[in-house]
Amino acid sequence: MAAAVVAVTALSGCSGSSLGEPGVSGSNEELVIGVVVPKSGPYQAIGKDMLNGWTTYLREHGGKLGGRTVRSVEADEGDGGPTARAAADRLITAEHVDVIVGVANADAVVNVAAPATAGRVPFVGTGGRPTSLQDVSYTWHTSFASTDYGKAAGPYVKASVDGPVYVVGPDYQGGKDQIGGFVAAFTAAGGTLANPGGQPTYTPWPGDGNFGPWLSKIKDSGARAVYAFYAGAPAVAFVKQYRQFGVDLPLYAPAFLTEGAALAAAGPAATGITTIGTYDPTLTSPGNAEFVAAYKAANGGATPNLYVETMYAAGALLDKAVAGTGANATSEAINAAIGKLGAVSSPRGTWKLDPDAHTPIQQWCVRQVQATGDTVANTVINPNLTTLGG
Repeated sequence: MAAAVVAVTALSGCSGSSLGEPGVSGSNEELVIGVVVPKSGPYQAIGKDMLNGWTTYLREHGGKLGGRTVRSVEADEGDGGPTARAAADRLITAEHVDVIVGVANADAVVNVAAPATAGRVPFVGTGGRPTSLQDVSYTWHTSFASTDYGKAAGPYVKASVDGPVYVVGPDYQGGKDQIGGFVAAFTAAGGTLANPGGQPTYTPWPGDGNFGPWLSKIKDSGARAVYAFYAGAPAVAFVKQYRQFGVDLPLYAPAFLTEGAALAAAGPAATGITTIGTYDPTLTSPGNAEFVAAYKAANGGATPNLYVETMYAAGALLDKAVAGTGANATSEAINAAIGKLGAVSSPRGTWKLDPDAHTPIQQWCVRQVQATGDTVANTVINPNLTTLGG
């Protein structure tokens, strides 16, 4: 439970009265937002980027959303299980938050969505939406459904690889969704798996960081390429060991494998990896160049990534929704307003929420890690791969 202790941050620099019990009463003075991100566990570095994205949006908008002063209350999702549930319970019952944003791990989504829905508190997720979540009446995502990356990547990998592909990922709900989405799309396009029995391989979650046994099997599988889903610390370990074990096969993945701190830590070992994603700081979408420049100036030259962008997008979505509630911005009024938003603009471009799934319908791109000396960076090689989601 200690990991679920919250830290209160007055981003506006001033105090005000809370909107009160979730979904019940309203006030023009203060909007209380619960911000749930991984402050511990294998996705800790991702959590730092997520917080930067959230605080960047608030800083650029005077600490307000829809004209209301914001007070953010941070909580740790940990590795996505009981820690995330405890964090959500405390935010709702003790902190009386009006909205919850964040969450990187798909397992954490379910653990946050349940109490949020029961408490009639809108939950704006910024990580993967798992297929195991059935009731989305109070859950929205500015990011993606966990199967979307694989759906976008499957046909592209089939067209790029002449032969079977070995597919591997972590054994938890998000991993199964990411890999399952790819396998379904890849095989539908005529692709075959190099894995034993034609079934994807799942490694322990969170695991001990040793991928040696699986990498040895990949080398002996007859595969012509590999598709892997890993993020955070496991992504770094997988990429480094992939090179150390001499797996001389093209490596395809969702963007997480070479995103943010994972790419910086993997370094030259990541060269040549091809990833599928929805955001890159070099995209020419309206406002992206200005966003990147402002973010770098405020964060010591650091470049924004997809974790930053999806949290920034949560700010944009709530800004528009709260403004649409009029004088009574209760939790339920905000939830209803989100459902009526239509198009939303963020640095990745303009997208909209599917009215049933409550996840974005958006543009996808292809990137490849390229090296210049000792410096590596993702480079967009196809900015218009496909549009899908929802």
